[in-house]
Amino acid sequence: MRALLKFSNAVDWLNTQIGKHVIWLILASTVISGVNAIVRKVFNVSSNAYLEVQWYLFAASFLIAAGYTLLQNEHVKIDVLSSRLSKRGQIWVDIIGFAFFLTPVCLAILYYGIPFFMQGFRSGEMSGNAGGLIRWPVYAMIPLGFTLLLLQGWSELIKRIAFLQGLIEDPTVKKVEKTAEEELAEAIRRLAETKTNTNVG
Repeated sequence: MRALLKFSNAVDWLNTQIGKHVIWLILASTVISGVNAIVRKVFNVSSNAYLEVQWYLFAASFLIAAGYTLLQNEHVKIDVLSSRLSKRGQIWVDIIGFAFFLTPVCLAILYYGIPFFMQGFRSGEMSGNAGGLIRWPVYAMIPLGFTLLLLQGWSELIKRIAFLQGLIEDPTVKKVEKTAEEELAEAIRRLAETKTNTNVG
């Protein structure tokens, strides 16, 4: 179990790092969307590439942050039944969900998603829209995102089994820490301060 817990910690660390940085993709998508709207209104010029890169970035942020979302226990859950169970009962519901629902779904999507990505990569498939982008980078987000989600599902499964064995504290209790949004805001503030200090100097 110690080896499995080390694996779980490594997966948690990986998805934490990804989750803390992937929010920049949402910021980039927002900025591109705003600039594209301004250019279209002011200069009456637009490009399908600008439109497509927005949903490329959004798709990437949504898919590769899925594991981080699971780590933070932020996926939508309907607790009509589990909320009435004891803590051990709730943990068993999670174990069954991770083992018999999340894992098979992720494996099935990887089974079909990897060949789908490889086909797009080998063919160099392009968007059907004029001036559109190459498609394989966004196709790559499918296997990448579901691999990270699968690994996090296994990590959560390990932690819940370890909790039932009395080896760790309750993994469902969220630790108080800064959100990705708060860290992004601080990073932007630090960049602005650095730029201001450089200009002053």
